[in-house]
Amino acid sequence: MQFIYIETQQALSDYCQQISSDDILAVDTEFVRTRTLFPNLGLIQAYDGKQLALIDPVAVDDLSPFWQLLADESICKIIHSCSEDLEVFMHSGNCKPKNMIDSQIIMSFLGHGLSMGYAAMIKHFLDIDVDKSESRTDWMKRPLSSKQLDYAAADVLYLHQISQTLLTQIEQAGWLKQAKIETEQQIDKKFKKVDLEALYLDFKQAWKLTPAQLLILQQLLIWRYQQAVKRNLPLSFVAKDHTLFLIAQRNPNNVGAMAHYDGIDILDIRHKGKAMLAVVREANKLPEQQYPAHITRLDNYPGYKQIFKTFKNYVATLASEQQLDMSVVAGKKQLNQFLSWFWQLNDQHNRTHSVELLNGWRGELFADKLKAFAENGFA
Repeated sequence: MQFIYIETQQALSDYCQQISSDDILAVDTEFVRTRTLFPNLGLIQAYDGKQLALIDPVAVDDLSPFWQLLADESICKIIHSCSEDLEVFMHSGNCKPKNMIDSQIIMSFLGHGLSMGYAAMIKHFLDIDVDKSESRTDWMKRPLSSKQLDYAAADVLYLHQISQTLLTQIEQAGWLKQAKIETEQQIDKKFKKVDLEALYLDFKQAWKLTPAQLLILQQLLIWRYQQAVKRNLPLSFVAKDHTLFLIAQRNPNNVGAMAHYDGIDILDIRHKGKAMLAVVREANKLPEQQYPAHITRLDNYPGYKQIFKTFKNYVATLASEQQLDMSVVAGKKQLNQFLSWFWQLNDQHNRTHSVELLNGWRGELFADKLKAFAENGFA
């Protein structure tokens, strides 16, 4: 497989300067994320249809020429399943891509489901079986083998080969604008600043706690996230969810008490017990006015199951009218977002911007109909 291996600053600058606004640039990354919060970038792949490049971020200190390419609105970038790559761009280069479209999203609008893999997509269009044997390799180790390099190059070689077909098909289907918006929304989500004060709202067992206990949980989650970022560790490596839940629930006044809670992770207490106790003590000093409101569990809302079923069927009908798979329009999460917003649960009525069915391309197509349907009592 033909490619250039870039491991000097000059070679990177030269390659990036040759990319023009007439090109479609296929992009991918390889990274390692086994014991870290953030991915460690091991390789960047790029192909403009003329020269395929494998960029070595271990050898090249300054990747800014490539980040500038990603941020150049005049150049169309195509990538497959961009979620984790976006984290690489954010944490390795503080780079928010512009004019990027996700081929997995294109495939979903073309009726292939939400999560079609790269190999399946290439098989569909080119009838080529992509070798995925190196997917678990250590991309930080040097030197990389010829097999690893060929594997990495294939991820952008074939993607570029089908890129024009993908863009033509999605445009003919009438969904190019929406696929671009959906990609932009994914990018915006990844680059949105984490709201530390609201982390507890996404904690699965939070509804079981009183407002006073929620305050402790809220502060523990803020502490854990900050520790994870500072030390680049997975959240669970700092402290397990169940540990934080039990501490918030019991409000201990010494580390010894924590160690005797049924089901608690004793290593969490051994290594972080004193730090967590300090967080609890500070939380207990906060005034009652700062207590979070009790969380109402959505599926305990009167008539939820039947209403959810009725609502899901209605959204499926709207999707069908647009010749879209229901999964592309809304999953359980999006349906529940809307219901929480409509019933004004857990302050959701003040967070209209976060209800996906009311925003972006979904909002343009469906918001008025969904609001009218809900206001008519989900009849």
